[in-house]
Amino acid sequence: MSSYSPFSKEELLPQEEMLEIKKHKGELFIGLPKESYLGEKRVCLTPDAVGALTANGHRIVVETGAGDGANYTDKEYSEAGAKISYNIEEAFKCNIVLKVAPPTEEEIVYINPQAILISSLQLKTQSKKYFECLAKKRITAIAFDYIKDEHNSYPIVKSLSEIAGTASVLIAGELMSGVNKGNGLLLGNISGVPPSSVVIFGAGTVGEFAAKTAIGLGARVKVFDNSITKLRKLQNALNAPIYTSTLQPKSVAKALMRCDVAIGAIRGKNRSPIVGTEAIVEKMKEGAIIVDVSIDRGGCFETSNVTTHNTPTFVKHGVIHYCVPNIPARYARTASVSISNIFTPYLLNIAEEGGFENTARFDKSLRNGMYFYHGILTNRTVADWFDLPFRDINLLIL
Repeated sequence: MSSYSPFSKEELLPQEEMLEIKKHKGELFIGLPKESYLGEKRVCLTPDAVGALTANGHRIVVETGAGDGANYTDKEYSEAGAKISYNIEEAFKCNIVLKVAPPTEEEIVYINPQAILISSLQLKTQSKKYFECLAKKRITAIAFDYIKDEHNSYPIVKSLSEIAGTASVLIAGELMSGVNKGNGLLLGNISGVPPSSVVIFGAGTVGEFAAKTAIGLGARVKVFDNSITKLRKLQNALNAPIYTSTLQPKSVAKALMRCDVAIGAIRGKNRSPIVGTEAIVEKMKEGAIIVDVSIDRGGCFETSNVTTHNTPTFVKHGVIHYCVPNIPARYARTASVSISNIFTPYLLNIAEEGGFENTARFDKSLRNGMYFYHGILTNRTVADWFDLPFRDINLLIL
């Protein structure tokens, strides 16, 4: 019997393990264009964040006036180490482009082929042509509202939801004064005066922070949600016994008829469920307030219609409706700091890992947010929505 072996003795001996050589820290070239979307005042990086990035050797180009809406001046960005550009194209020509609102088709023309775009996706406002423009430029695009962290939560969405929840109660309190056709009540608990009643639909992050703010002001709060688990978590988070209920039609109708403020914060899978029909809204108090935070998903009230920051309210059946889809932009500076706090560690980590390509191989959260990889569509939701070809990102990044 032959003892022939295709391997030499040396090859059969234990070999040294071949480890991947860690890539050297990369330099990032980041562009911060001015937001062009109507009513969008937020900015992705604050001057402090720019200072942290430039201190680590990264270059940043900021279009003049990019921070105006959030009360950050060109001088602050310049002193933090950024280059201030007076050319609308220059910030778009950087290797990494950061925007809050997605770029328009005209702005995509300015972006260099193979560049990296980080912005929100706002799927419902896009067209098939928009995604074809990104594919043509072979752009790698990350939607920050799709980035999911190791705790299985969406950090930027959660952060902005906290702002929206808190703001919804503050806005309602402002609208309740007689100046805004409200009923002249103060949203709070004054000695000898019955406290205001606030009804919240949805026990998620928006609902939680709306409830915290309303309770802090002394209002009576009722929260409705069909998830007992969410209601239980809300009770624990608030550390206060409040009225909670599933969405029973009779209970909902009774609560809306008696409340001073109703806040819609249920998102739903595709469209927010309508919990307040027109017939119920008709029976609400004269001068009551509806703040429909879920208006970007169709709204929780049948009477809701999209409004803008310039004309935020309308009155229907004697009820004041506030239906602005982008509430955090009203508090642009707070929202900018919040977004910047999440972006900065991500960008520094990308540099530490030797650049975007290497980071994407190991950082699952970055892959979760990616919807284009070198012009190849990698998000199934977008593919199904617009009937476009789709590839799994895990098969493209090796």
